Amino acid sequence: MDHYDSQQTNDYMQPEEDWDRDLLLDPAWEKQQRKTFTAWCNSHLRKAGTQIENIEEDFRDGLKLMLLLEVISGERLAKPERGKMRVHKISNVNKALDFIASKGVKLVSIGAEEIVDGNVKMTLGMIWTIILRFAIQDISVEETSAKEGLLLWCQRKTAPYKNVNIQNFHISWKDGLGFCALIHRHRPELIDYGKLRKDDPLTNLNTAFDVAEKYLDIPKMLDAEDIVGTARPDEKAIMTYVSSFYHAFSGAQKAETAANRICKVLAVNQENEQLMEDYEKLASDLLEWIRRTIPWLENRVPENTMHAMQQKLEDFRDYRRLHKPPKVQEKCQLEINFNTLQTKLRLSNRPAFMPSEGRMVSDINNAWGCLEQVEKGYEEWLLNEIRRLERLDHLAEKFRQKASIHEAWTDGKEAMLRQKDYETATLSEIKALLKKHEAFESDLAAHQDRVEQIAAIAQELNELDYYDSPSVNARCQKICDQWDNLGALTQKRREALERTEKLLETIDQLYLEYAKRAAPFNNWMEGAMEDLQDTFIVHTIEEIQGLTTAHEQFKATLPDADKERLAILGIHNEVSKIVQTYHVNMAGTNPYTTITPQEINGKWDHVRQLVPRRDQALTEEHARQQHNERLRKQFGAQANVIGPWIQTKMEEIGRISIEMHGTLEDQLSHLRQYEKSIVNYKPKIDQLEGDHQLIQEALIFDNKHTNYTMEHIRVGWEQLLTTIARTINEVENQILTRDAKGISQEQMNEFRASFNHFDRDHSGTLGPEEFKACLISLGYDIGNDPQKKTGMMDTDDFRACLISMGYNMGEAEFARIMSIVDPNRLGVVTFQAFIDFMSRETADTDTADQVMASFKILAGDKNYITVEELRRELPPDQAEYCIARMAPYTGPDSVPGALDYMSFSTALYGESDL
Repeated sequence: MDHYDSQQTNDYMQPEEDWDRDLLLDPAWEKQQRKTFTAWCNSHLRKAGTQIENIEEDFRDGLKLMLLLEVISGERLAKPERGKMRVHKISNVNKALDFIASKGVKLVSIGAEEIVDGNVKMTLGMIWTIILRFAIQDISVEETSAKEGLLLWCQRKTAPYKNVNIQNFHISWKDGLGFCALIHRHRPELIDYGKLRKDDPLTNLNTAFDVAEKYLDIPKMLDAEDIVGTARPDEKAIMTYVSSFYHAFSGAQKAETAANRICKVLAVNQENEQLMEDYEKLASDLLEWIRRTIPWLENRVPENTMHAMQQKLEDFRDYRRLHKPPKVQEKCQLEINFNTLQTKLRLSNRPAFMPSEGRMVSDINNAWGCLEQVEKGYEEWLLNEIRRLERLDHLAEKFRQKASIHEAWTDGKEAMLRQKDYETATLSEIKALLKKHEAFESDLAAHQDRVEQIAAIAQELNELDYYDSPSVNARCQKICDQWDNLGALTQKRREALERTEKLLETIDQLYLEYAKRAAPFNNWMEGAMEDLQDTFIVHTIEEIQGLTTAHEQFKATLPDADKERLAILGIHNEVSKIVQTYHVNMAGTNPYTTITPQEINGKWDHVRQLVPRRDQALTEEHARQQHNERLRKQFGAQANVIGPWIQTKMEEIGRISIEMHGTLEDQLSHLRQYEKSIVNYKPKIDQLEGDHQLIQEALIFDNKHTNYTMEHIRVGWEQLLTTIARTINEVENQILTRDAKGISQEQMNEFRASFNHFDRDHSGTLGPEEFKACLISLGYDIGNDPQKKTGMMDTDDFRACLISMGYNMGEAEFARIMSIVDPNRLGVVTFQAFIDFMSRETADTDTADQVMASFKILAGDKNYITVEELRRELPPDQAEYCIARMAPYTGPDSVPGALDYMSFSTALYGESDL
């Protein structure tokens, strides 16, 4: 082991140790090391007024070696021996080697005897050890040091040059462009880099070495021909040469650090501005959607047909199912973005974000509340309107049916009443006419109820605003006028018959009896047919069961009715028998009535046919109501599970957010698992929506099997999604606050435990009295004035509390802290505000003074900065950002194009206008 590379124990040289050991004897490398190390030593020895010519000869007596160490270390070594004997030389070299060892360098196999004897390899190894220790070891770039740090520095400085790729300290430097790029990066006026060519390494190397020697005080340590003529230049020679460039330009490192700080601050500001723009746009879009949607929901213009109203209901379902859910998500995301932005602004020591007028979160919540209120009213109006139209259709059909029956009955009655047949009739005919008229009056009285019903139905259609009311009213008026006319004609004919009755005496009592019994029975059959054909509308099984019971009762009367029919027919048969027996001339028809036995039998047969049809209609309606009941039970069963499930999840999320099980990351993970389980529950909500749609399509308006409506479930589901998202966001903000403010997990747990202890109603906030007690529990002296135990912390108490914690309480400062703890003046303190207050004053954040100091470094200690300096030191986008926003500098030392970086720095932190 006689190679000096093996003597180094520093970690940063270990990877290349074996390679150095094998190639050290290369004559070309030895020549390069001789020249480089000699030049490097002379660059320091000349400060002491001396130099060396031959590196292995001039260090043999140890005197210049000791002098070199004193120059590069700035320390005094032991007094050298001035004798010329070998022992004196060995003593001096040993003093030098001992000094090197005292600096933490372990020398192995390098002895004073080899140096005194002029051993070239050992002498070069010793000089390389000195270079490593005093020129390279202390180089540090982004947590890397020595060789790696020097290489990273070179890579970063030459990165903007596309034809330069520094990967090592040998062949990467052969074309000379690496040296030229280092010089041009720091002193662009010294080299015209655009004229350099990669295929002309000699010119490039000579240009770099000459400029470095002339302007940078870096001696020429290598010849360009030595580097170009070697397949692989010596790494140690190149590192030594490059380290001289590093030390020459080390002052520029401060400017780079200052630029990095400014870049960081500007990046934060740009990100926050983008978040503000995103919030404004999202809020504007959401408010515009609400503004456009509310007039549509406020439109209460009714339709005339059920089909049109059903289409309105379907459009409303599409709105609920397709258009509103994305807006619910946007609203939730808007609140999350707003909270995240405010947290980032606090963490970066920026003023709070105040949205444009009318775009506050509270404005959006108010607009959303108005939307949901109008939406609820619109749905209620739709359902009521459908019920109204359904009722109107039923009444209109009933009106038409009764009117048609009445008009059929009155057809020809006026002509009959106007007949003057009694003038030429016999007495018996007059008697018959009189009895017939009495029967007609009975029939007329029987139809009075129908006329009243027709008028009542018409009145109800008018009250319900039926669209075809004019035609209904006209028809009703015609019936009423005709009815009045019939009454007048009936009275007039009676008076005429009664006058004639005095002259006529005989009448056939059997016809009269037939007429009297046939007319009511005929009315009964007509009423029965009307009832059997009457349409019905029911909503419950109980209602259809009531109709079925009434129908069964009607069927129970049929045997008695049949007996009455047979009795009436028996009277007619008896009349026929008498006529046949006594040969009475009766003109062929009953003079007292127009109701014939054939008509009675025909109507009776019709009644018997209508009974089974009514049975079938009632059975079908009963089945429909049973189906509706199953739909109610199906919906109720699911709603009674989903409703409590949503409430339980809300309570569990509340408990997770206030309990202290594990770290905030554990709570965040737990909440995200809950969020996943909640999202996975969505198919059940969709299934319930499908059942609800079936219920609405079946026109079911109430459900006794559950207290939950679909609206309750929707609102609960939306609140659950919003709550889990907001809770996750709060925990994320707490993590941001904890990490940014340097709060330990134990401190966070202590804050949370104290906060939860005094949050007795588990609302997630503290009232003034609770906040006061919480601060006392954490060691803050609020004051114990027995005369002021009101349960509230007034302004003076809170100011005294802050003063006791070390705050200097002027009026403006006190107002600032109050705005931080309770910015909305709600009278409560949230946990997030509580954490911000406890940790705010200890935060390590950038300040306006720090940014101004960084700009001053870039400006070369001037009170202004130029456009050229900004573009040279900052990335292009951030340089242009500063140029666009910096005001012109107007100080007495101003020059054309000077920019005021001081006002710009204060504006970044809200201390002035940007």
